[in-house]
Amino acid sequence: MTTAFVQDVWTWLADVPDPEIPAISLVDLGVIRDVKWQGDVLEVTVTPTYSGCPATSIINFEIEAALRARGIENLSLKRQIAPPWTTDWMTDTGKAKLERYGIAPPQAAGGPKRCPLCQSHQVEKISQFGSTPCKAQWRCTDCLEPFDYFKCI
Repeated sequence: MTTAFVQDVWTWLADVPDPEIPAISLVDLGVIRDVKWQGDVLEVTVTPTYSGCPATSIINFEIEAALRARGIENLSLKRQIAPPWTTDWMTDTGKAKLERYGIAPPQAAGGPKRCPLCQSHQVEKISQFGSTPCKAQWRCTDCLEPFDYFKCI
């Protein structure tokens, strides 16, 4: 059995991609809330982006697989739904990764600042509903390409 330093565990988890948006890690997304040893059991606290998130079981599986591959045998995944997840928990690095991937990151003003594809500020909302519940569909009026906007929650 491996007893890793908590900071090493955070580093390992930073390599675990979100199953719905693989360009961003679970750490960058902000769903990993805590990592600590409780005796000889590593406890990882996870807050889903919303309580009905269909990716929750896959996220837990990927966390467990990543840590077991590093020699962690005694592992407990703790689901924490309060306080609820918010886009404020996303890292700045994660928001930049989203934009490079073609998804406009959340903005406090409620809409994207610019098109993540051509960087134009000429954008319009197509639909409040996107490919997943956390995204809306927008379009750039300069390059005419549609893109997802990660809603500010």
